[in-house]
Amino acid sequence: MKKMHLIVILTSIFLLQACVHKIVTVPAKIAYKTTKGVVKGTVAVGKAIIPGDSDDDKKDD
Repeated sequence: MKKMHLIVILTSIFLLQACVHKIVTVPAKIAYKTTKGVVKGTVAVGKAIIPGDSDDDKKDD
């Protein structure tokens, strides 16, 4: 009977470990994707607003 308890405890530990991993990684992935999109948008706006020479002007010559 003690072996059965040990097996159940070990199995539940592994299953809970997978749940904790999922709980931690999903918000991190969402935060990464959101931050990446915001940075790309900020760079695009910065390039549009800041005057100066760009690579596109040099290609037209």
